[in-house]
Amino acid sequence: MTKTIVVLAAGMSSRMKKSVDSNIDDSKASEANNKSKSLITFGNKPFIYFLLKNILDAGFETVIMVVGKDFQDFKNQIDELKLPSKIEVKYAIQKIPSDRVKPFGTADAVSQTMQQLTELQKTSFCVCNSDNLYSASSLKLIRENYFENAVLAYDRDSLDFPKERVSSFSILMMDSEFNLVNFIEKPTPEQVTENLDENGKIRVSMNIFKFNGNQSFDFIKNCPINPIRNEKELPSALVNMISEDGLYMRGIPIAEHVPDLTSKADINTIQKLIDSN
Repeated sequence: MTKTIVVLAAGMSSRMKKSVDSNIDDSKASEANNKSKSLITFGNKPFIYFLLKNILDAGFETVIMVVGKDFQDFKNQIDELKLPSKIEVKYAIQKIPSDRVKPFGTADAVSQTMQQLTELQKTSFCVCNSDNLYSASSLKLIRENYFENAVLAYDRDSLDFPKERVSSFSILMMDSEFNLVNFIEKPTPEQVTENLDENGKIRVSMNIFKFNGNQSFDFIKNCPINPIRNEKELPSALVNMISEDGLYMRGIPIAEHVPDLTSKADINTIQKLIDSN
């Protein structure tokens, strides 16, 4: 069990900025083109507010926002939310190497955070994206489990995304006890069939993890560069970690949708969801 969560918010929002959707008004399009995705407003609150509310409801007490050059924007927006005093918000800055124009990936974000806030190297903590609206129950599930390292293993059929999008999601290859064996990127139909779980389900990651900092730090820090995307990504670090004797990452089955903000087409979907609640 842990009470700390790291929220990854330093991405460039490239897909959001490049996307086009004629169903949103000009002011919302301007926000999408100029703000971090999680600072796009719904009503009078940024998207990150709704995620932080669920994080609070799940019992977390410390939130570490990993941000980039828009640190001050994040701090100002979160300060304005006047969150309850029982939750502490800290910040880590993901710096971009001088020979790059974009951040160096999710493993680099967590590595830099663990080096800036060194207590994370000795304790348990969770990690999630800032542009996915995880439910309070899913956040509680990743926080309260007793495994040293864990990942929520979503039933792919429960995710309400277009078929062509969800079929490209990396699938989790796990053993009979739900221990992670590998991540399979852009799986073929044959690979999907070969990696059904005990209940015949296809399991995918929505990037919500729990880590033992002492066990994971070296693997995250020394994560290899993905040759296709030229980034250091958490799945690569995890595969290296679980290859070490005695270390594991347990998949925790879950079946529910995870609303997200990837492109402008998602803005109206999120707005309708928030309005309905």
